[in-house]
Amino acid sequence: MEEKKTDRRTLKTRKAIYNVLMELLLQKELHKVTVQEISDLADINRTTFYKHFLDVYDLYDKLEQDILVEWGMLVLNMQDLRSKEFFDNLVSYVDKNRNVFRMVFSSKAPGQLRIRFEKLLEGLLQKIEAEKKGADIKDVKLSYQTGYRSQGCIAVLSKWIDQGSDQPKEFIVKVLSELDTSVEKVM
Repeated sequence: MEEKKTDRRTLKTRKAIYNVLMELLLQKELHKVTVQEISDLADINRTTFYKHFLDVYDLYDKLEQDILVEWGMLVLNMQDLRSKEFFDNLVSYVDKNRNVFRMVFSSKAPGQLRIRFEKLLEGLLQKIEAEKKGADIKDVKLSYQTGYRSQGCIAVLSKWIDQGSDQPKEFIVKVLSELDTSVEKVM
């Protein structure tokens, strides 16, 4: 019973630390973020921070890893959905995790996360399309097509987040679905 309390507290503390780092990365570059600043804003002791992470860079690496794993699992779990359903789920996920995506698409965040994020989506789409078509995953044409699809999707999501999600989710889903359907006709 005690272990569950510890796990819940640990998760709550990590989430608070992650949230603070994401907010700080909207304002400044990673190398300017300090452990003291994170500790103060997360309302924890520096000792608590160091129980979870070696330093700010370790924190960022773990946050990045968690984001990429969750994103990859989401895309894989939706691979059998039709285009509109896929994008409806994807946009809902982005909307629910807006703070994560504000950080991913922020000019202050380390550029590697966005690049890894884009490459992961491209690779997963390529794998999904190769399996659907019975094609070789290394097919050059397929590689270019899935690159185009993933970059277009990221561009629309990035613009939506950058503009404060000023358009309703349904509008973004429609835009992505229509663009994707047009690309699928070519593929």
